Amino acid sequence: MRGRAEDGLVVFRGIPFAEPPVGGARFQAPRPVRSWEGTREAYAFGPPPPQESGFQGRAGVLETPTGDDWLTVNVWTPATDPSARRPVMVWIYGGAYKLGHAGSPGYDAQHLARAGDLVVVTLNYRVGIEGFALLEGAPANRGLLDQVAALEWVRDNITAFGGDPGQVTVFGESAGAGSVASLLAMPSARGLFGRAIAQSVPGTYFSAELARDIAVEIGKEAGLAPTAAALATVDPRELPSVGERLSSRMREYDDRWGQVVPTATPFAPVVDGEVLPRTPWEALAAGAVRDVELLVGHNRDEYRLFLALGEQLGKITEERAAAALRMFAPGPDGERAYREAYPDATPTELCERVQTDWLFNMPSLRLAEAQSAGGGRVHVYELTWSAPAFGGALGACHGLDIPLLFGTYDADLGNLLFAGTGVPDEARALTALFQSAWTGFARTGDPGWPAYDGEGRATQVLDVTPEVRPYPEEVARRLWEGYDFPALPLLK
Repeated sequence: MRGRAEDGLVVFRGIPFAEPPVGGARFQAPRPVRSWEGTREAYAFGPPPPQESGFQGRAGVLETPTGDDWLTVNVWTPATDPSARRPVMVWIYGGAYKLGHAGSPGYDAQHLARAGDLVVVTLNYRVGIEGFALLEGAPANRGLLDQVAALEWVRDNITAFGGDPGQVTVFGESAGAGSVASLLAMPSARGLFGRAIAQSVPGTYFSAELARDIAVEIGKEAGLAPTAAALATVDPRELPSVGERLSSRMREYDDRWGQVVPTATPFAPVVDGEVLPRTPWEALAAGAVRDVELLVGHNRDEYRLFLALGEQLGKITEERAAAALRMFAPGPDGERAYREAYPDATPTELCERVQTDWLFNMPSLRLAEAQSAGGGRVHVYELTWSAPAFGGALGACHGLDIPLLFGTYDADLGNLLFAGTGVPDEARALTALFQSAWTGFARTGDPGWPAYDGEGRATQVLDVTPEVRPYPEEVARRLWEGYDFPALPLLK
């Protein structure tokens, strides 16, 4: 491979880690990439996997490469000296399991690699129907299997890029954090990494029964049987429109799909009993990865971003708030419990609070608690600093940690969260803290604050004045105590 020297780093883009998953490889587990003769230039990112329209550097928004070679990795390294043996961080993007591209500008890893003097790898994986629909004639969770194949590539090849295959940390945000949590529970991923960072873990995992029912509706939308053979007759670049149409009318399936419906995302890891034998919370609590060091956390106001994008901030009616509480609050008296716990909350605040807790905050906290209960070491954080755009109205919303971690304030989601504000000194200070903590954890297993346990619940609060304190969302923690985030069921 031939990369490019860029400001003290050597960067390789678009390295294939598996054969293009088309033709006979369509909807199958990733296959080892064939070798090539001579020197291959690694100057350009590989094409994104086929996906729905969206933002964050994805097809239809920013100019992206085209082609079938979706399964590629990118490497930022301080030096290609095989004796260097630097720690390696492997990034897994989010995007509701239906969007994402490792070449998105917001994931430019140069600042992180330089700050930590380590190797950073980013990878593509199949999303949407290609990666996560449960189809007859195809293995489940193909997107997760792609991630395992990329980690195997790291194990086998990263020494040549100056990395240490024995010191690998996986990290990801949103669906990327859900992927990290899945990898922790997957037998096929065992031994491929020793540390993991999960930023805003979504609690949505599908039961096999639910995933099969969703696949039936995917087939109906396409006018085909819900099988790999039938759907393979549709061009992979056309198939995402089928998922997009289904997403737009998921309200029709309220009585069958329940809590999945409001997410408008018919894709998630499937607890199929084989690729993913059980939920991450079950696996970690049983001590399955007590030898893997974990860093996990969330942002205080996660769901506010989605209310803002839907132009619903301050507009939620009492009826909609009540419906959200009935849908998402835990237990038969969940609505009453939330209203009593937050007596002064407006309908918008209640709607945001319960969906923040259900979708991201409590799954993230529960993952930490499960790791601690299983005998593993875990560190917890919460980001409480507010995005500066729109007078701070978005709060510490979903995705704010990405531009802060990567230092990409003017790319992708950073364009929205820092719109018209410039980059405050507070943001740069938080970026330095993020990068120091994340790379320090990758190097030593210590991000710079005490481990979390069930007594002190030490949590690093990331704000203008960072502090370590007991878990800040104690009211929500008590409301959700004992809830185990099972795989979402098919209701009838």
